[in-house]
Amino acid sequence: MPAAAADRAEELRRLHLDPAILVLVNVWDAASARTVASVPGCRAIATASWAIAAAHGLDDGEAIGREAMLDAVRRVADAVALPVTADLEGGYGATPDEVGETIARAIAAGAVGCNLEDGVPGGEQLRDAQDAAARVAAARAAADAAGVPIVINARTDTYLRGIDDPEAAILRGQAYARAGADCVFVPGVTDAATIKALVDGIDAPVSVLARPGAPSVSELQDLGVARVSFGPGPMGVALAALARTASDLLAGGVPADELNYRPPAA
Repeated sequence: MPAAAADRAEELRRLHLDPAILVLVNVWDAASARTVASVPGCRAIATASWAIAAAHGLDDGEAIGREAMLDAVRRVADAVALPVTADLEGGYGATPDEVGETIARAIAAGAVGCNLEDGVPGGEQLRDAQDAAARVAAARAAADAAGVPIVINARTDTYLRGIDDPEAAILRGQAYARAGADCVFVPGVTDAATIKALVDGIDAPVSVLARPGAPSVSELQDLGVARVSFGPGPMGVALAALARTASDLLAGGVPADELNYRPPAA
């Protein structure tokens, strides 16, 4: 497993350095993973913690717990041949050592990439930047020990917490890159000029979250963004389609052709 996992991790790392932006349409289970992986142009799979928690009837913010989250990651990784990067929220641990254990277990579950965020679960505050960097360093050390160069996408929640300060995000991003992060994720930014400032100011590939009102994927590539993901958005699209279909059928409508769709086989 380590050799194959290491190869997938290196491929995921290469995709972050490719001139073409890495587009990650987030998934939450085996069926959604197989569906996205089957689409031409899909090069990697990313889980979304919010969507996985919602599929379990839970709120986001580590309410699902480490065991259930890693089980969900394993199901996704087992379902596809592409590299899988897992949204591991804050790392499911109070200490850097516990975060390192989470990373080791995520690798064992099949993940070759991970998100680690610096927001405190269930709160509005951010972790101290040095503490957050130490957690990134522990994740890197755990991956090194496992022999799998997992791609760490270190997320700073400055903008999600209402801090409209590019310099603060840049300083945190730089600290996380020095600690071993391969990519810096700044969700919550939609202004093109700010995104460009982050790309220019952080000495690592930059990842953003796309949502209505954000620049298009092509525009993000032109701004120098290395990676774009959509968080719970794809699940929202799927559930909105389900709600529309249910409404139509309950109103006596004709069954749509989409009712014949099935996820690709493993």
